[in-house]
Amino acid sequence: MQIGSVTTPFGRRPATLALVKRQIETSKIKPGKTADKWKVFRDASEARELLGLQDRSLAVLDALLSFHPDTELRQDAQLIVFPSNTQLTLRAHGIAGATLRRHLALLVEAGLIVRKDSANGKRYARKDKAGAIDSAFGFDLSPLLMRTDELAMMAQQVVADRFALRRAKENLTICRRDVRKLISAAIEEGASGNWESIEAMYIGLVGRIPRSPTLSDVNSILDEMELLLQEAVNILEMQQKDENNSTNGDQNERHIQNSNTESITEFEPSSENEQGAKPVDDDRPKREPVRNFPLGMVMRACPEIAIYGPGGTIGSWREMMGAAVVVRSMLGVSPSAYQEACEVMGPESAATAIACILERAGHINSPGGYLRDLTRKAARGEFSLGPALMALLRVDGDSNRRTG
Repeated sequence: MQIGSVTTPFGRRPATLALVKRQIETSKIKPGKTADKWKVFRDASEARELLGLQDRSLAVLDALLSFHPDTELRQDAQLIVFPSNTQLTLRAHGIAGATLRRHLALLVEAGLIVRKDSANGKRYARKDKAGAIDSAFGFDLSPLLMRTDELAMMAQQVVADRFALRRAKENLTICRRDVRKLISAAIEEGASGNWESIEAMYIGLVGRIPRSPTLSDVNSILDEMELLLQEAVNILEMQQKDENNSTNGDQNERHIQNSNTESITEFEPSSENEQGAKPVDDDRPKREPVRNFPLGMVMRACPEIAIYGPGGTIGSWREMMGAAVVVRSMLGVSPSAYQEACEVMGPESAATAIACILERAGHINSPGGYLRDLTRKAARGEFSLGPALMALLRVDGDSNRRTG
């Protein structure tokens, strides 16, 4: 096998080990393998960002494929095309020579084509006495045939990611609209609550949306926007509950006053069975599990714990839980208190609670007692990490505005 060289915008250079490896691999294509060249081209086009290609690169690849006489790429066929730069320029919509060479190099680097150079660097073919091509020098399309399945998988992943990004953007738009409506209605109607602070957090979240967001960007902001929406709803629900209690209290007071003039013996139960009393446990609310929040949001709210991770960073829940054990010991929280928190809240939520306590360590006299109190509330279904994280995110946002 001939080992070629690579042409770059700065001239020709020897082939790298990676390119040599690709040339060797093209000789291992499964016997009898075939593929529609335009189907392969469409897959490569979908996966262009993963391959590090640009639109001009695809135009050059399209031109190269057009010089292959058959629609199918076949393992047992001649897969080397040998157009001149002039011919390639014409079929690639007249791009400049330097641009052509740069994108040929990108296609080689991406592993979609391989150079097969002649002794003098020219591209041509030798034919036998019957007129069939005996040997050719130019660009070998074998890597495209070899990677058909891989390119198809990459294209499917790109399409799936694009769909997921579109769906996440739609969800974020809907959530943004709901939060904006709630805030506007609450401010206009004079509802109690720190709505200016909530609005400032909303504006901060919207301002963090990049011009061209990735799926990770959108999901991260969507998580925080949904949490902000939930906090706004909770404030309004608590206000409604207070109003209802106040109304019920007035009604009860009037009922008692009206009942004073009548005999109350009919309201006094002679026995529990006559009144159909039920055991207290039947109506006892079931404890809801403590919700786990995205690690990225937890780290933004509680950045202090990062220095206790490996290398001063935390990139996974496993590293987060390991750092929480270190911080637990440093704060003087007993192993039994932390173990109980893990059992009741779950290990991720317990680690998050430790991170929140660390952020407010200067305001908490007994971190161990504080954690036990949170654990008891969680066991009764009365504790959520959401408000704590939102409060810390709000503090972080306020400090950024002050220093910005």
